[in-house]
Formats: sequence, C-alpha cells, structure tokens
Amino acid sequence: MLKKALSSFLDNTELTGSLAQILTCVSKEGRVTFHEVAETVGDNAEEALLLGDEWRLILPMRTRRTSAWEDRLLFFGPVELYEVPNIVRYLVENASETGLWEPGVALSELFRKMGDPDWNIIPSLVESLWEKSKNYRITAIQIKEICGGLCLGDRVDALIVELKGSGVISPKMRSPAEVSRAGAVIFELNPSLLTHREKIIGLFP
Repeated sequence: MLKKALSSFLDNTELTGSLAQILTCVSKEGRVTFHEVAETVGDNAEEALLLGDEWRLILPMRTRRTSAWEDRLLFFGPVELYEVPNIVRYLVENASETGLWEPGVALSELFRKMGDPDWNIIPSLVESLWEKSKNYRITAIQIKEICGGLCLGDRVDALIVELKGSGVISPKMRSPAEVSRAGAVIFELNPSLLTHREKIIGLFP
C-alpha cells in the first residue's frame, strides 16, 4: 500500500519499493542504521536513501552544525543513523493503510495530536505556503502575511516553531546573500507535502 502511495509522485520502480520498506522500518523504530537498511533492501540501500533524502522523507542524523536539513550529512557507513520528520511518520502510517499519499490528512492529525488549537486550519496554511513559495523556499515575512490572512496573525512565532518541529519547514541559513536579499529568515518547504501539483489537488481538505 505504501509503495502504491509513493508511486503517485515517484516513478513506480524497484527503488520506490525499497524506499517504502525503509520508511516502514524507520517509522516504526524511530531511527535505523545503514546496516539495518542494507539488510532490508540490499544493493538498493544507498540509492533509496539518496531518494529519501532528496524528498526529505528520510534524514541522516549526522549534522554539520544544526538539525536543519541543509546541515544534515548523508553518509553510508554501517553505524550511520537515519530518521524521518514527524509529518512523514504520519504520512507513512496513513498511506500504509489507505494506499494514498494525503498531506492534508496527515497535517490535521499531527497538529491535532500536538494540541494545536487551529489544527483544522493547518492544511490550508501549508497549501498557502506552497502557493507563495518559490523553489521550495518561503520567507518568515511571507509566513506572517499568510497567517494574517487566515486569522492566525497572533500565533506566527508559535506556528513557525511547530512547523519546524513537525518537519514541514526547515531554516536555510547557509546563504547569507540570499537571506540579505529577502530581508528575512528563509525556510525550505518539505517537498513530500506537495509532490506534483496536478496529483496533489484535492488532498488538502
């Protein structure tokens, strides 16, 4: 079922099946080693992890400085550890039961369990982030404007913290020139929450 869901935005190949196996394992266990991944998917281990990292589905736990995605260092030694963002765990759990990749459903469920008072608005918030983003990037100023339009203006800082913690966004600070031009902190959006626009329409309630 999970492979079917992943195939809605990834090529339906053996690599997609391997990625589904890894995601199932790491979502249940919390983290896995490269050795465990290799035992599970064999020769596809490195390529599947590269694909997972590209889509921010699986993240290496080794970091350069911070836990931001851009600071994660992908290596393939036997004891290297990998994890999934919180939102991906909910996506995987739902997709394993339904065969569907439903970001809106996962977002609502995660933020409800986090105790966010506006959990039912979060899917609309994230969809608006995508609409305003460029190359998977959005600024803190844009997030503030979007929150204001959804009557969440008084919760901007708290929501940014929650969006980071849930794995929806991650700060991009390694390009000072880009930050300077934007005049604000820049965030990277998790591409697994968008996939292809024509295939994602209708998934946000």
